[in-house]
Amino acid sequence: MSIAFTAAARRLGLVAAATTVALIVAYAVTLAVGFASLESPDEQIGDPMFTILEVLILALMPAMIALMVAVHAWAPARLKTLSLTSLVFTALLAAVTCGLHFVVLTLSRQEAFAGLSWLPLVLSFKWPSVVYALDILAWDVFFALAVLFAAPLFGGGRLARWIRVVLATSGVLAFGGPAGAVTGDLPLRNIGIVGYVGVFLVAAVLLGVLFRRTRPVAA
Repeated sequence: MSIAFTAAARRLGLVAAATTVALIVAYAVTLAVGFASLESPDEQIGDPMFTILEVLILALMPAMIALMVAVHAWAPARLKTLSLTSLVFTALLAAVTCGLHFVVLTLSRQEAFAGLSWLPLVLSFKWPSVVYALDILAWDVFFALAVLFAAPLFGGGRLARWIRVVLATSGVLAFGGPAGAVTGDLPLRNIGIVGYVGVFLVAAVLLGVLFRRTRPVAA
């Protein structure tokens, strides 16, 4: 444990982990309902589920950054370079995904954009489009790198080893997104969704348990 893991860092980690878990669960439930409402796999999830998903992603990003800040504070001093690299990639993930989802949530609904022939190529989540490519960059590249750099931070105890395995698994699965984009087989991206929704949910739960069990250093 790092000497920087103070009581404030512990509280931040606990709140961030709980918030991340709650938002991912809400996102997973909303996504499942949205998929169940589709008559064809080629269709895009419609409102109100689409809007709820966008809002949940925007809310999730600050929680994930705070979680990785707590991980950086917890990390041993000799591994701070890895935890800082993970934090930077998490920030890149947040910047890209917040930007594109905010644009989609606001501009795609404006009357000035309605009926434009090029709109689906820019603001739709149907491949190929600009926002879809950026979403893949954010979640299947930046997220994957963030958790893969974080995984080696955890070792020693049984709980820490489990966190390392779960984070590494989450990152490896997330790399399915770029493979789907390159090959044109977009269902491959579902592998990535399992990584950063399902598996990372487990990692966030375990991180919360770890922070709760860790005694902070004295100020």
